[in-house]
Amino acid sequence: MQSMTFTAVALMTLLALPFKAHAESVDVTVVAGHPPVFLWVKTMSETFIPAVDMALEGSGTEIDWTEAYGGTLAKVGGELEAMEDGLAQVGIVSSLFEPSLLSLQNITYVTPFGPSDVKLVLETVDAMTNEIPGMRKMWEDLDLEYLGGGFGLEDYLLMTKFPVKSLDDLKGRKINAPGAAVNWLKDTGAVGVSGNLTTYYNDIKSGVAEGVIVFPTAAAAAKLHEVAPYVTKVHFGAQYAGGIVAKKSWYDEQSPDVQAALQAGAHAFARSYEANLTLRVTKAFSDFEAGNAHVTEFPEDVRREWANKLPNLAQDWAAEQDAKGLEGTRVLEAYVTHLKDAGVHLPRDWSAK
Repeated sequence: MQSMTFTAVALMTLLALPFKAHAESVDVTVVAGHPPVFLWVKTMSETFIPAVDMALEGSGTEIDWTEAYGGTLAKVGGELEAMEDGLAQVGIVSSLFEPSLLSLQNITYVTPFGPSDVKLVLETVDAMTNEIPGMRKMWEDLDLEYLGGGFGLEDYLLMTKFPVKSLDDLKGRKINAPGAAVNWLKDTGAVGVSGNLTTYYNDIKSGVAEGVIVFPTAAAAAKLHEVAPYVTKVHFGAQYAGGIVAKKSWYDEQSPDVQAALQAGAHAFARSYEANLTLRVTKAFSDFEAGNAHVTEFPEDVRREWANKLPNLAQDWAAEQDAKGLEGTRVLEAYVTHLKDAGVHLPRDWSAK
């Protein structure tokens, strides 16, 4: 009897203890080809992941993260393939490096001299992704779920070995430019030379090029002002460069809690990225000045002249997309309309034929 009483008391005591459910753990590998020194990767680690974890608190699910950055799993531009192969479930994919597979997402690169406001550009492209089925379909055709959290590059400028006050100053000059930005030099008299951040410094120093189209934070980090001390704020505009995605076939199998948490993480990423980018741009210009660079503002009338001298890059691009059965014209018209509705004054209406 005494033994039974002890057992009963022990059982009642055990039942009275707080019950702690065992959380379900989901393994997630996050991939980015760039190292964490780049703001978009740093923000993935410091903002996106903690925001997802916070959103999952109390849900009974937690994520066991593996962060694979800086070429440990994929080289720059190889994130898409890593996710396609099932090596990662979440990644930051640069549409900039996928001009064919994600052509509609590159709308900002065919509409130069757009707004310098990164937040506006990113929010506009994100909104269009929800409005235009063809834009989201491009991600889904690659088995990717676009979570948002678009990341972009701040207002591009011109850095040269010589002062630039007019288009005449560019005649015959060799200018480095990344990818599609080479087209921003067409019919200006300048000679576009394809390059990237790893080649610019030596190209200019060796005479392969005499200047570069680049965004300030990258230019300051690479100390390009040492070889190209004339920094001209041409205001080519901020650019949409990609976003956070999940492998769609994996994402669709996840609980609503996990899906909602990933979306919340992407939203937090976007707000943090925009705020910190502004601080980095300010520091970049401080670095230029500390390095005795000559920072000047490009005359608005010359900027307008440059924009109107270019071939109609946007219409050519739209026609090419339309011919492939994609919504090129719709994307172009929607982008320009969004900008006008936001009060942006464009030196050239790229939607006009």
